[in-house]
Amino acid sequence: MMLPNESRARELRALLNRYGHEYYVLDAPSVPDAEYDRLFQELQALEKAHPELLTPDSPTQRVGGRALDAFAPVRHSVPMLSIRTETDSGAGGAENFDAKVRRDLGLDEAAPAVEYAAELKFDGLAISLRYEAGLLVRAATRGDGETGEEVTQNIRTIGQIPLCLAGCTAPVLEVRGEVYMRRDDFDALNARQLAAGEKTFVNPRNAAAGAVRQLDSKIAAKRPLSFFAYGLGEVDGWDIPPSHSALLDALAKLGLPVCADRATVQGAAGLIAFHAAIAAKRDSLPFDIDGVVYKVNQRALQAQLGFVSREPRWAVAHKYPAQEMLTTVEAIDVQVGRTGAITPVARLAPVFVGGVTVTNATLHNIDRIRQLDVRQGDTVIVRRAGDVIPEIVDVVLERRPMVEEAIDLVETRSVARYAAFEMPSSCPVCGSHVVREEGEAAYRCTGGLVCTAQRKQALLHFAGRRAMDIEGLGDKLVEQLVDTGLVRTPADFYKLGILKLAALERMAEKSAANLLAGIDQSRHTTLARFIYALGIRNVGETTAKDLARHFGKLDSLLEAACREDEAAALAALQSVPDVGPVVAQSIRDFLLEAHNIEVIEQLRAAGVQWPEFEPSEAVPAGPLLGKTLVVTGTLPTLSRDEAKALIEAAGGKAAGSVSKKTDYLVAGEAAGSKLDKAQELGITILDEAGLLALVGQDGAARADD
Repeated sequence: MMLPNESRARELRALLNRYGHEYYVLDAPSVPDAEYDRLFQELQALEKAHPELLTPDSPTQRVGGRALDAFAPVRHSVPMLSIRTETDSGAGGAENFDAKVRRDLGLDEAAPAVEYAAELKFDGLAISLRYEAGLLVRAATRGDGETGEEVTQNIRTIGQIPLCLAGCTAPVLEVRGEVYMRRDDFDALNARQLAAGEKTFVNPRNAAAGAVRQLDSKIAAKRPLSFFAYGLGEVDGWDIPPSHSALLDALAKLGLPVCADRATVQGAAGLIAFHAAIAAKRDSLPFDIDGVVYKVNQRALQAQLGFVSREPRWAVAHKYPAQEMLTTVEAIDVQVGRTGAITPVARLAPVFVGGVTVTNATLHNIDRIRQLDVRQGDTVIVRRAGDVIPEIVDVVLERRPMVEEAIDLVETRSVARYAAFEMPSSCPVCGSHVVREEGEAAYRCTGGLVCTAQRKQALLHFAGRRAMDIEGLGDKLVEQLVDTGLVRTPADFYKLGILKLAALERMAEKSAANLLAGIDQSRHTTLARFIYALGIRNVGETTAKDLARHFGKLDSLLEAACREDEAAALAALQSVPDVGPVVAQSIRDFLLEAHNIEVIEQLRAAGVQWPEFEPSEAVPAGPLLGKTLVVTGTLPTLSRDEAKALIEAAGGKAAGSVSKKTDYLVAGEAAGSKLDKAQELGITILDEAGLLALVGQDGAARADD
């Protein structure tokens, strides 16, 4: 008769194993994490109080084994053989394999197509799992194929691997498969390593292999590993299905994870189609692969084909172009982007990787360069996946070029030939100062309006609807104006004549006249629009309005920002509501550039003007004075801009995001996450009618208008 504690322990093991399978393998958990944790803790307490209840398949045995001194060798009763790799990464690779199979089977042209099982070639670490009477008793690496290393403690930490197979009591069932690391788990692991000041991993495969070979399973448990089953080793007392595709289905029924990206196909045409289909989705897969695997599907035909040189004749790996290769860094330059971001770029000795010849690789930012310690002359690992920009993922330090340096007459030492890279202090395009804002990894050129690398983007921003609102100035026209040399700075818009415009491609005289009218009309604007149009980094519409309201005059803003005493200048700028140290520094950096001030004066000389007033007059009175409102969703009659204009006319501030400082949220249809956040913070929610009532406008009267 089973005792109550024993019965409860068995019930808990069954529940936890089922919930774990749903979570890790099916990705469809049926209970919240908190419920799983509660049951797990109950089982832990039971086993601690009654050690005799502890069983090998208990979920509590996944983590916590003692650290090992070394791995014990394991001789595979059935060798873990490798399969041949087809070097032709095109359609010819599949055709060659099919032709060889047909030839070895003695099939003529009239014989039906051979049926194949096609699956993915995972970029991980091969593992053999030995189950006895359905319980996991040992896990071993491939090693040399004959002898591997026992890594059972570490493999138990992988939630996807069942400790007990569902409905299997076979004396021996060895399952072969691949331990790998998902890309998102790899990125998260590297982020944690970086935050802890520890070494990051080059790629998911290295991270997975390192985790499997940890002597301390507690460390291995912190490395997020996954598993796919794809074959068998020794089998005793289990009926092996007659085909490979049926075998994978049977393994899935036992509770083992099997990749869904597989197919049963006919002949070379089916193999080619599968290879192409996986190539198209390769970069969107959540894990790395380096090819696909073709296997003759029927086991009877596999036995007929047999092996050659310890490789099966009935299987082949059909790879894709390599995504990582070695090359050398010939130089490190910098590029200036459209927003002024300065990005270091490695100039490489040409190397074929990811299907193309690569000569440049992004280095992202100075933090990444320092982390890698990449230098000119280094041998590096370059990665390119699909359309992703090539990047350097690691440096082969053993190959770094060194020189001998004399310390004294007796001793010399080897030092790196090239010094560590440093970011430039001035923009290589326009000579403006380069700054790095607090909390940012990127360095930026402060040239803005005059930097040719940023010119088109700066001009488009200046002419935009929320800035100077020059109608008819779109991307293509601005591109023409810049490329033909007609416009270098925003002030040049106001020097354009109808003859020059009409001479542009696809620009009729009437269109030119309309554009000139739009440019002329933009001369009359507001101070807030003008400040926003300058394109000062971190200064959006709301901040531009705050600056205009606070200073009242452009010269007052210039005087505050350009004081000799930097601390005093930043303090004056931060006296504006919601202008913090980062924004204040951006404003000062921009306005300290002589060429930016020159452009501002050219615009004034061109007749660009706005109403100005003393700061005391700048704050409008109204029912919303001192209140902050956020507008979200689609309102019945008001556009988003009209709603914001009403708020500002009533003395309120129209902000772009919800925070604790928000007084009201004006929500329309499809309000989304801003509504959720406002409800969380207890902020008053208004509809359009509520807003109109708040600003003193009658909704019915407005409709009559």
